[in-house]
Amino acid sequence: MVTSHLVAVMASLLLLCVGYFAGFQVELRKQQAARETAENIRVQSEKEAETLKKERLLEARSEIEKLRSDLDREREETRAKQQIEDKRLTQREEALASKDQQLTTREQWITNQEQRLTAQEKRLDVLEETLAKRQAEVSQSESLLRVALERNAQLTTSEAKAELFAQVERDSQLALARRIRETEQRAKEEADRRARNIITLAIQRWASEQVMESTISVVNLPSDEMKGRIIGREGRNIRMLENLTGIDLIIDDTPEAVILSGFDPIRREVARMALEKLVSDGRIHPTKIEEMVGVSRRELEESIVQAGSSAAVAVGVTGLHPELIKLLGRLRFRTSYGQNVLSHSLEVSFLCAHMAAELGADVQVAARAGLLHDIGKAATSEIEGAHATIGARLCEKYGELPAVVHCVEAHHEDVEMLTIESMLVQAADAVSAARPGARRENVETYVKRIEKLEKVAASFEGVEQAFAVQAGREIRILVRPEIVDDLRATRLANQIAARIEEELQYPGQIKVTVVRETRFHQYAS
Repeated sequence: MVTSHLVAVMASLLLLCVGYFAGFQVELRKQQAARETAENIRVQSEKEAETLKKERLLEARSEIEKLRSDLDREREETRAKQQIEDKRLTQREEALASKDQQLTTREQWITNQEQRLTAQEKRLDVLEETLAKRQAEVSQSESLLRVALERNAQLTTSEAKAELFAQVERDSQLALARRIRETEQRAKEEADRRARNIITLAIQRWASEQVMESTISVVNLPSDEMKGRIIGREGRNIRMLENLTGIDLIIDDTPEAVILSGFDPIRREVARMALEKLVSDGRIHPTKIEEMVGVSRRELEESIVQAGSSAAVAVGVTGLHPELIKLLGRLRFRTSYGQNVLSHSLEVSFLCAHMAAELGADVQVAARAGLLHDIGKAATSEIEGAHATIGARLCEKYGELPAVVHCVEAHHEDVEMLTIESMLVQAADAVSAARPGARRENVETYVKRIEKLEKVAASFEGVEQAFAVQAGREIRILVRPEIVDDLRATRLANQIAARIEEELQYPGQIKVTVVRETRFHQYAS
């Protein structure tokens, strides 16, 4: 019993010792782990401190470098500003020195001028004294001469003056009449020139709404039923076509035809092409009309460019600007007194080239200027001015030679002609326009106008004969010299011109020429 109790006590003690030792070992391991953790923390802290120290050092060095760079830049800027300021001061000093030199020179010049003026004043004083003496001598001589004349002529001074003035008036009457006639002639020529320019510009920029052959086009229809489809419900189709093209459609009793009326030939051509496409297609409604008008415009633009290119090739002109080619093609749809302007331009170009070759002038310049001389007519509705001036501006704008520009500008004498090529262009233009068949005028109307012109001229007193010449552009009047003197001839020309303007209608202008001659006959036997 005691033994078992003792064994139990010993076992308890042994277990207690083993437990204590095991706890001690655990405590030792915990302390060891804590020391290792502390050591790791210390090492990590030292590494982080070292890294932070390096980062701070790098930041400090970067800041120092930045400050040094800013300081260097400020130093350079300050040095540059200082150099600029030094240069400016140097220039100012040089300018001041130059001005000082100029002032010195001017002072010397003023001094010299003052000396010259002083010398001239002395000379003027001497001349004034001499002139006063001579005037006194002349006055004395005039008095003696007047007394002698009055004694010899038995006339007083006032009577002699009156006689002298009457003689001068009689002698100068003829010269005065001649001067008046010349002045009136110059004024009339200037007035005619300005009136011609104004009328020409007005005709080019405006035309009255008269239905002529050159302002209408006719579109044939397959049947009269198509007219109703062209008009559309409540007229919407015809209104759409007129609004898009700017052309009036005349649908009347003419069988199977529609008349297109408008002054602008290009718009009229667009309307004609669009209407023919619509009639051919058969579908006529606002959307289709708008589509066909757009297609017709594009096709016409291509046709215009093609016409301009073909015209340039036909006369051997190369290198034209595309805009000039387009304007040249537009002349295909322009007429002047029924004459197609593009055909007229081609004719003028051919004539200029041939005449220039004969005369030894520049053939290329002449041909080029002849082709482009009426190019301004394609743009006269958009630009202010006469077509010759407009054409010259366009040619200059699109790179034509100055010689060509001058020919275009001078072909209607808006400026003085300075070259032989410009004279050739004017001559060829007149030949092309004046040749038989070039421009239309009814023969009966022409004959009546000529007869009326001669009748008006012959109705004045003192007129012996009157002849209309140059196709009615001039009327020559022979007067009786015993009835009509020189002064009366001038007034007669003015009166006949005024009567012609009141009673006759004619294109352009009519020149009135009064011829007065005196013939003396004597016979030798």
